[in-house]
Amino acid sequence: MRTRNILEVEKVVSFTDEALVPTMCKATKSKMAHLVTSVIDKYNDVFDNYSDPRVDGWALMSSPVPTLAICLFYVYFSKVMGPKLMENRKPFDLRQILIIYNFIQTIFSAWIFYEYLMSGWWGSYSFRCQPVDYSSNPMALRMANACWWYYFSKFTEFLDTLFFILRKKFSHVSTLHVIHHGCMPFSVWMGVKFAAGGHSTFFALLNTFVHVVMYFYYMLSAMGPQYQKYIWWKKYLTTFQMVQFVLIFTHQFQLLFTDCDYPKGFMVWIGFHGVMFLFLFSDFYKVKYTSGKKAVQNNNTGACMVVEDEVHTNGKVSNGTMGETLTSSYLESELSSTYKPCYSNGINNGFVSYQRNGKKID
Repeated sequence: MRTRNILEVEKVVSFTDEALVPTMCKATKSKMAHLVTSVIDKYNDVFDNYSDPRVDGWALMSSPVPTLAICLFYVYFSKVMGPKLMENRKPFDLRQILIIYNFIQTIFSAWIFYEYLMSGWWGSYSFRCQPVDYSSNPMALRMANACWWYYFSKFTEFLDTLFFILRKKFSHVSTLHVIHHGCMPFSVWMGVKFAAGGHSTFFALLNTFVHVVMYFYYMLSAMGPQYQKYIWWKKYLTTFQMVQFVLIFTHQFQLLFTDCDYPKGFMVWIGFHGVMFLFLFSDFYKVKYTSGKKAVQNNNTGACMVVEDEVHTNGKVSNGTMGETLTSSYLESELSSTYKPCYSNGINNGFVSYQRNGKKID
């Protein structure tokens, strides 16, 4: 009798559980559907009501998906596809192409810098607090246009990485290098989409000016030894970049103490960019131009600044296509042990070989 009662109870419980399963599944699906709907509604609300309507019809501005897709492909190509394609190929001699490319980048950066000046920073903009002008007056539209071209320039800078890969200088294509270049287009896209002008364009103003100097240096470096005597100021280029980062985060973070009608999120995001890269470049500076004892060892290869040293062999300059090797004396005199792998001679998959304590190290 007791056994029968137990079986009847089990049947009732079993029946109840089976009846509850569809109800629970429906409730879970309903919650998931509600969550997805809420996310979509929030997305549409942000892009419909908070974005800058002036840029909606501009190239790549209607949705973040194309920019995000391009950035992801850049990361994949830089770390996987590109090195794989060049694995069994000789490095390309791109000297003439590099001269032309760096000349174009110099002029392009100078033009964007000029546009930023003429659309606000040469007088009408305030260095203390500058809200975004969302109107359609000519000056405000000119600033928005300059912001879009600065966004576009982040894609042209992808060619820096492509040329490193084609020349088999894989050591320059560090993880940090790829993350930085891969994130910048999307970060700047957000700025153009929601705040095409105003306070944070100061960082773009400085950055384009630094790029004028930087690409001009690259152009002279690619032109050969007869022009390299004019770039004695290479050491100061790193200092120049560090000063840029100090000015950027100082200018951004002042809004923490100032009541300004400018999106705080953009201020914080750009300010922390300045802080991060200041530390990375200062560590590089210690390693490259001092004893290197104070630098972080073996964990900061991403900070290798892509200012390339030309290698002289028997009076000639090696560009990575002739297969010459760097001598240990050159390495010991010019580079610290931390950054030796950051300079390539175009062989051994882009890494140099050198001797330490009688052992060969790649």
